[in-house]
Amino acid sequence: MASGLNVSALADFNNQIAGELMLKLVYGGSTIEYVTVQEGVKYLEPINLFEVELYMNNGTCVSTPSGSATFTQRNIQVCPRTSFDALCLKDLDTKYLGISSLERGSYNETWALTNAYSELLVNQFQKANDQFLWQQESGSYSTYGGTCAVSGLKYIISGSTSGVVVPSGATGSFTATTALSVMDAMIEGLSSDVANRDDLTFFMSVANFRAYVAALRAANSFYFDPSSIENRGNVLEMAYPFQPGIKVVGTVGLQGTNRVVLGPAKQIVVGTDLLSDFSEFQLWYDVNTDTLRHRISTKLGVNIAFPEFWVSNDLA
Repeated sequence: MASGLNVSALADFNNQIAGELMLKLVYGGSTIEYVTVQEGVKYLEPINLFEVELYMNNGTCVSTPSGSATFTQRNIQVCPRTSFDALCLKDLDTKYLGISSLERGSYNETWALTNAYSELLVNQFQKANDQFLWQQESGSYSTYGGTCAVSGLKYIISGSTSGVVVPSGATGSFTATTALSVMDAMIEGLSSDVANRDDLTFFMSVANFRAYVAALRAANSFYFDPSSIENRGNVLEMAYPFQPGIKVVGTVGLQGTNRVVLGPAKQIVVGTDLLSDFSEFQLWYDVNTDTLRHRISTKLGVNIAFPEFWVSNDLA
């Protein structure tokens, strides 16, 4: 008779509940913290604009009125957006997740991973919002906005919008070699009427933000201060060192594009029904279907106040 232990009938042990659960958190984006928010928009509301054209007459006894005071509007249309899912936690019973995350008993009303699930939902929602604000194309389907008659900032701040400036020196490729010349051409094309504003902002993708930083480093290390780059949770930000009052922001909203725009950020108006809808959602156990459910429901749209104060490189 053979000696020793006979364990051939047993599978090799794999302690699946011992490892840490890693969350796939992504770069969320947060354009909304730079802009103006208009709440209470159920479907369509105007951005009310007011401007005065002053006319100076030559003479001392002037009796003829000259000039104008003009009220105009640019509309914000919001798109209703909903995320809904139902998780049958009983599907975990046959997996290691059933042992590690569910209480004993057949009624699975509590789940140890609820907080992690909520964190991932909020994270993905934030990313989808930023991509919607920039890349939603009116009438076209997108994974972050569905199909609706709302255009994102990429399509609004472009040569197709009357007033938006597209300098010829800014329409070439945006790389670590060309970034500074492209941005200088855009600053040159910016209206002098907004030169004193403190919210002038370059918006670009995170990839192009990195190219911009590489361009600074290559041009002259005197201008490059790594500590001046702020990772503000969901956006990368840096002051443009050659022009006071101009910020450079890398946002996930422009992910996958080479579009770069420049203008007064506070003149971007984001319309929504209620601002807290961006941070709150419903998560509940439904006894009728024996599932854990979530629902995120918002309305979102965007426009700019004065197109003539914006510059675009118009790249795809």
